[in-house]
Amino acid sequence: MKRPAALRLYAALGTMAVAAATGVVVAMPQASAATGGVTGYATQNGGTTGGAGGQTVKATTGTAIHQALCSRASSTTPITIQVEGTINHANTAKVSGASCNTADGVIELKQISNVTIVGVGGGAVFDQLGIHIRESSNIIIQNVTVKNVKKSGSPTSNGGDAIGMESNVRNVWVDHATLEASGGESEGYDGLFDMKDNTQYVTLSYSTLRNSGRGGLIGSSETELSNGNVTFHHNLYENLDSRTPLLRGGIAHIYNNYYVKLNESGINSRAGGRAKVDNNYFKDSKDVLGTFYTDAAGYWQVSGNTFDNVTWSTPSAENKPAGPNPTSNTTVSIPYSYTLDNASCVPAIVAATAGANKGLKVSDGSCTPTTPTPTPTPTPTAPTSPTPDPTTGPTQPSGTNLSLGAGADGSSKASGSSYGNVKDGSLSTFWSPSGTTGSVSVKWDSATTVSKVNVREASGATGVVKGWRILNGDTGAVLATGTTAGPAAFSPVSAKKITFEITSASGTPKIAEFETYAS
Repeated sequence: MKRPAALRLYAALGTMAVAAATGVVVAMPQASAATGGVTGYATQNGGTTGGAGGQTVKATTGTAIHQALCSRASSTTPITIQVEGTINHANTAKVSGASCNTADGVIELKQISNVTIVGVGGGAVFDQLGIHIRESSNIIIQNVTVKNVKKSGSPTSNGGDAIGMESNVRNVWVDHATLEASGGESEGYDGLFDMKDNTQYVTLSYSTLRNSGRGGLIGSSETELSNGNVTFHHNLYENLDSRTPLLRGGIAHIYNNYYVKLNESGINSRAGGRAKVDNNYFKDSKDVLGTFYTDAAGYWQVSGNTFDNVTWSTPSAENKPAGPNPTSNTTVSIPYSYTLDNASCVPAIVAATAGANKGLKVSDGSCTPTTPTPTPTPTPTAPTSPTPDPTTGPTQPSGTNLSLGAGADGSSKASGSSYGNVKDGSLSTFWSPSGTTGSVSVKWDSATTVSKVNVREASGATGVVKGWRILNGDTGAVLATGTTAGPAAFSPVSAKKITFEITSASGTPKIAEFETYAS
């Protein structure tokens, strides 16, 4: 299969000191725990790299996962968390910190970016406890099992979703995961893989979803159509009642999946959704493709699929099955490269590769499972970044300050300060983090080209900032670093968010203005 450059999950000596009782240990240098290239829509919008380039730690409890997130320098500092053992309610507690926003009884990836969670060793099992991704970006979840998450009964977690994404989520890759329940909604379970409230650029690959009433949805209602650009490939869907997936609006690319025992319906494209359905194998199932339970029509483009003992219901006002002889009623353009396995070999290749603890095997594009070779690579304690010239330094930017009229957010704010103060044009107001480090961002509704910034400390606090980074807030990429607040220049970047991150300070910083310029 043709792929982008391989993603490498690093391991090395770290600097994070956490008590052994929390379940976190610093990972020693070793071969990468997981390899393989990100695929599908997660390669778009700047790509998905997770915690690559950051520190690697190992966690054996849910509290330890939260502790690792909360011990970072900021909410955007890259980190890879290697998980081994059983994560459950008893060992998953809320942890507080400027770089995290966690909760009891759920793995909370909220308002953060640049994180990888990967199962290692004897395996990682999230038992009756879900993974919640909210207001976050650039997340990788790999080689884990999430099972029996409930929304009713006891215990409950994550609204009943095994993995749930909501509220402005971008660039998530879930790979070689096993997501399973033990019944449907009446038994207390909900979806295995749900996306809603403006979730975009997601790939689910080489994973197993089984024994549930609901596989997953894209969009929570017929009017909530802000989601899409999702790829599903080489997954096993087994013994599910419906939603493989339910697509409301948006685009889904669905290829080389093996569907067996879909009891009521399968791919349900509705409310204007468009699904490209290529070279899948459907077996012993009912109504595997169409628009179901609504009169809001959806669409599909089909090619190369195999329908083995599939039955189709009679069309009605709210049920429009695509079969018994499915034909395309739309066209969908896919922006990335991919190679299709022939549908005839999909059952075998999916059986050999899909799910956790399968050795991270993938298809080579000719129906043969292969194992990517791990590359031993030490993790730097901080990413390598361009440093401004210490002799001349950049000059004061000219032109329009793009921060004026933009939005703002950040990692934390001290009492009496505000994120919005850094873009109000006044040197008499300021933002301070709750401690000596933290980050503040300016953001726009659409991508904006920026190549220079100017950071102005408030009167009486000049020289407090001793270390900083400028980040592409969309991707987490480091654009510039320095030791003194002031102007900085870097190669032009188009982004919806630019972040100023304070990495060290001699006291409490007070940032009066975070100015951004096109040139």
